[in-house]
Parts: sequence; structure tokens; C-alpha cells
Amino acid sequence: MTVERVGTVETGALVAQAQAGDARAFGELMTRHRAEVYAVALRMVADREMAADVTQEAFVRAWRGLPRFRGESRFSTWIHRIAINVSLDHRKRKNRERTTPIDHPSVPEPADGGLTPERAGESVALRDDLEEALRALPDDARTVVVLKDVHGWSHGEIAEHLGITVTAAKVRLHRARKQLRSMLWPKIRP
Repeated sequence: MTVERVGTVETGALVAQAQAGDARAFGELMTRHRAEVYAVALRMVADREMAADVTQEAFVRAWRGLPRFRGESRFSTWIHRIAINVSLDHRKRKNRERTTPIDHPSVPEPADGGLTPERAGESVALRDDLEEALRALPDDARTVVVLKDVHGWSHGEIAEHLGITVTAAKVRLHRARKQLRSMLWPKIRP
């Protein structure tokens, strides 16, 4: 089993306890990973309520599937993959109906205080354009971009979770970034 330390008790020990039926150990796993799972879901479905539903369903599926978890990857990687699958299921069920856009937090001012109101507005507009472009990507392309560029996963981790080769993960990422550039370029050109 891959060792993953989070907090005082190793995640592997909590997984083993949860696999033995300890609901409190699984509760601790949920507490440790809920924010990350929610973040993955939110990037995938672009709707806060749906992301909360996805997060809940992902943990239900994880609890049910825990006996089949062999520990060949980290628990966090496994639960993220479940969240991605649930996100894709939810998106299919919604049949691409329009959702309300994600409310963006205010743009923080840099330490040097050099952010003017105009630059802050441009930053928010660009972020909105990026979110819109991400939503327009096909599911497989969005998944690769979110995992690599938002969550910092390696090509190997992405390949493992999508059941593809590392080369295929790199190609998908390259094509997805190219699509994003073509969607965003007209908006950022002066």
C-alpha cells in the first residue's frame, strides 16, 4: 500500500481501519480529503451545488468500493478519480443544461500594492473567459487540464487515472491547451 501521511495518523492506517468497517476512520478520511474532492468536482461541473452533490456521492461510492481499494495508488488519487467519474456522470445526467457561473472571489491585491482597478477588472474578466473556455472543452480535455494545471498532477498520475498511456495524457493536454488558446486568443489580443 502506498504510504500517505496527512495529520498524525497515516492515511494508509485509516484506510485499513475503514476497510475493516471502522466508520470513524472513514469519517477522518472524508474530513482530510473533502476540500480537495470538492475542488476537483467544482472544476469539473462548474456549479457549486452540483459539486457538493458530486462530493457527497464520491464519498458514498468510495465507502462502498473501499473493500476493492488495493492501495496501489494513494487514497487521495483514488478518491479524486471517483470524483471525476461522478462529475462526468452528473454532467451527462444534466444533459449539458446551462448552469449559473461560479462566483469568483475578489481579486486579492498583491503585496506591492500595484494592482489598479483597471488591472483587477481585466484579471477578473480573463478569469471569467478562462472558466467559460474550460466549460466549453470536451470532458476528456477538461479533465486533463484541471488535473494538470489546477491540481498539479503528474502526467503519470493522470494517465493512471484515465487508463491511458503517459504519452496519450501529454497529447490530450497539449490539444486541450491548444483549444483553450484558440478560444482565448481573440479575447486577450490588444
